Amino acid sequence: MAPEALVQAGTPDLFTPYKMGKFNLSHRVVLAPLTRCRAVNEIPFEAHALYYSQRATPGGLLISEGTSPSNTAAGYPHVPGIYTEEQVEAWKKVVDAVHAKGSIFFCQLWHVGRASHHVYQPNGDSPISSTKKRISDKWDPLLALPDGSNGKFSKPRALETYEIPQVVEHYRQAALNSIRAGFDGVEIHGAHGYLIDQFLKDGINDRTDKYGGSLENRCRFLIEVVEAVVSAIGAERVSVRISPAIDLMDATDSDPLGLGLAVIERLNKLQLKFGSKLAYLHVTRPRFAAFVTKGNYDEVVEAKFIKTLRDAYDGTFIASGGYTLELGQKSLANGEADLISYGRLFISNPDLVLRFKLNAPLNNYDRKTFYTKDPVVGFTDYPFLNQGVVDNKEE
Repeated sequence: MAPEALVQAGTPDLFTPYKMGKFNLSHRVVLAPLTRCRAVNEIPFEAHALYYSQRATPGGLLISEGTSPSNTAAGYPHVPGIYTEEQVEAWKKVVDAVHAKGSIFFCQLWHVGRASHHVYQPNGDSPISSTKKRISDKWDPLLALPDGSNGKFSKPRALETYEIPQVVEHYRQAALNSIRAGFDGVEIHGAHGYLIDQFLKDGINDRTDKYGGSLENRCRFLIEVVEAVVSAIGAERVSVRISPAIDLMDATDSDPLGLGLAVIERLNKLQLKFGSKLAYLHVTRPRFAAFVTKGNYDEVVEAKFIKTLRDAYDGTFIASGGYTLELGQKSLANGEADLISYGRLFISNPDLVLRFKLNAPLNNYDRKTFYTKDPVVGFTDYPFLNQGVVDNKEE
């Protein structure tokens, strides 16, 4: 079935142009932020320039892999940073390669918080978080150590109240560094069980200070980060990612929809205060989460959840999480999102936009090469449509 047949005439689809604030997009297929673990010594290099430029299209939006705003932020091997001058200079070459293809490029600022190990921390210290609670053992296989083995997440240290402004400052400075590197904007990662999500979710946040307890208090850290970053680079260059219904690494909340709406209410108010909208809000739909009972997946319930958040947010809304061509088209037609971000399909199909437009066959991705440090295999070697289709078996 041709893509245009998947939506009714007159409704937006993946190939309808879109104006995202000051940015004019030629289509609505977004490269999702994807950890690739190729930045040895936390510095991107030539392979990153090739990887991102392969996936760049005129008027397309790319979001970088999670990038550390400070030396306490990492929890995975070979993740790039943007808090040193050397990192900023290295990113400039990557951004230039993307801009040469005509794409818009945002840098995702990512602090993992307690989803780390002391081996990644300065002086072997404990990771920082909203809490002293360690991530439960069932998630230990997700922690990759520098030698390639898996270990147990370290017990975190709860940030003291007086320390939090310094962490906020790290985000602000990282945003400034991102703009100096040439990025068009930044995405603040407040999702998937990482640091900001550890403040948002009542299943993790057990604080008794002004950052814990009520929804107002649990949203405070995110809002302070957003205000600081906007003050540095302007609202139109700032975006936020949340995942209120995703339970990754024990990131559960007693009322996911209520949490999502509370964050959106506060972002809407901030936009009025700024006199300008944020670039976008990026939300992960609740597939494979506690919100959707295992073995009893309900697409209608999930769609209603996303549509409720989308309707509440006053601005550009990106949805992500296992979308196919067909589901992306359907979600746009139903008004569940303005843009759709794709991850795994974009890893194995650098020309995903063209393949979607032609409804062409897709390369299968190979999970075994998602997080290796090989600069070619599973990174820049997936073939384009005119080079044939690789037959990797999904595992």
